[in-house]
Amino acid sequence: MKAVGVVVEYNPFHNGHLYHIQKAKELTDADIVVAVMSGPFLQRGEPALVSKWCRAEMALENGIDLIVELPYSFATQHAAVFAKGAVDILQGLGCDYLCFGSESGDINEFSHTFLQLQEKQDEENLLVKELLKNGMSYPKAKSLAMQELTSLENDAGLNLSMPNNILGYEYYKAVHTNHYPIEVCTVARMKADYHDKIFTSDTIASATSIRRALLKEEGSLKTVESFLPPASFYLLQKYKEAYLSYHTWENYWSYLKFRLLQSTAKELSTIYEMEEGIEYRFLKYVKEASSFHDYIRFLKTKRYTWTRLQRICVHILTNTKKEEMAAQSQPAYIRLLGTTANGRYYLKEKKKQFALPIISKLSSFDKEKIALDIRASQIYSLGVPAAVQERLLTMDYLQPPIMK
Repeated sequence: MKAVGVVVEYNPFHNGHLYHIQKAKELTDADIVVAVMSGPFLQRGEPALVSKWCRAEMALENGIDLIVELPYSFATQHAAVFAKGAVDILQGLGCDYLCFGSESGDINEFSHTFLQLQEKQDEENLLVKELLKNGMSYPKAKSLAMQELTSLENDAGLNLSMPNNILGYEYYKAVHTNHYPIEVCTVARMKADYHDKIFTSDTIASATSIRRALLKEEGSLKTVESFLPPASFYLLQKYKEAYLSYHTWENYWSYLKFRLLQSTAKELSTIYEMEEGIEYRFLKYVKEASSFHDYIRFLKTKRYTWTRLQRICVHILTNTKKEEMAAQSQPAYIRLLGTTANGRYYLKEKKKQFALPIISKLSSFDKEKIALDIRASQIYSLGVPAAVQERLLTMDYLQPPIMK
């Protein structure tokens, strides 16, 4: 059986994601689609709208055959580490292809840019350092350095200012620098841009605009129904009924505030991504902010992006230390979230060839190795009203992989 891998967050699963799956199968003629999906906290430093189990079920209802969790130590990282962790897992699962969405839609642009930048690695590093010295944020410095070095040959090339192109480049780079036998392809994003906050089509919308519509005051699922496959619409509805709320940063503001108020600057300095004395800024503004949004607005500087500050807040919330993340530089396991019948057949056929152990039941695995994921999931459960927290709090132990 041939498998095509996708790296996803499905926050939530919408029609654009469905199109991506269909095109991935069409381009590769694969028998199954394997998804590596972020868990409770996401790459931009946000809690997922609904639990990983709900999002996994959406995926299985809409064409994914096998879905596994991207561990916290990769899911909450900048693009290069996020991509490397996801690609390592797809390799560990024996995927033949990797298909990602991009603004480019042309894999030759990624190939050409990769070859260009491989020859200019030292120049890129120096340029990034110079831009950082001028107070620029790392993502912006990295993007500008890559753009400048690839534009020197005077061709159109890959636009590395676009978020999905940047992430796609990191997938391509992770596959080729590790010499993995995975064929890489890309699908052009349809109509809606990644950061779109308003609807620009009748059936295709960005996850950002869907979340925005759902979360605004008196937001109704009916306003986003046309952008979602029926199963996603139904599962979002059932989640809200069961847990009374979707998960947003504001739901965690009091917990974050508590963590900050009972921490010293020295204690905060041990938190992952807390660098250059910014812990003092975190402590300075916590008493002034009346909401999470206000707090990030106070914290934001030219050097520290909104996304990076949110990621640091996630690590404060989960009490994730620098040494803890350093110890998890590559995946040590594959956490199974769900499969279809085709996915189970693939596991049976290929399991002995997998490079990493598959976890389908927590009781059968070393708890120390997965402790960070469990802690993140349990803290995530605090984002719904206390009366309905218990099921989410214990779900990692009680919920078996979803079978479709």
